[in-house]
Amino acid sequence: MSGVSVRRSGLQQEVLGLYRQCFRAARLKPEANRPHFHAFIRMQFRKHSEVKQRDFSTIEYLLRTGKRQLDVYSSPSIEDVTV
Repeated sequence: MSGVSVRRSGLQQEVLGLYRQCFRAARLKPEANRPHFHAFIRMQFRKHSEVKQRDFSTIEYLLRTGKRQLDVYSSPSIEDVTV
């Protein structure tokens, strides 16, 4: 490692935080279904990877949507997702 720290904006940190929270929530799902959750998470984030860094309103909207989706998929009654 180079030891150089990368400075991220607050929104970038929120996006990365949501990404990490999603993977943490996937750890609580049945082991056989975790790859489905991992693929689903990556697909959802990549789907919106073309959003411009300065498009704050869209990023904030996607963060709110992602947090609601995380709440739904974190529910113990949801055991699997389809990609």
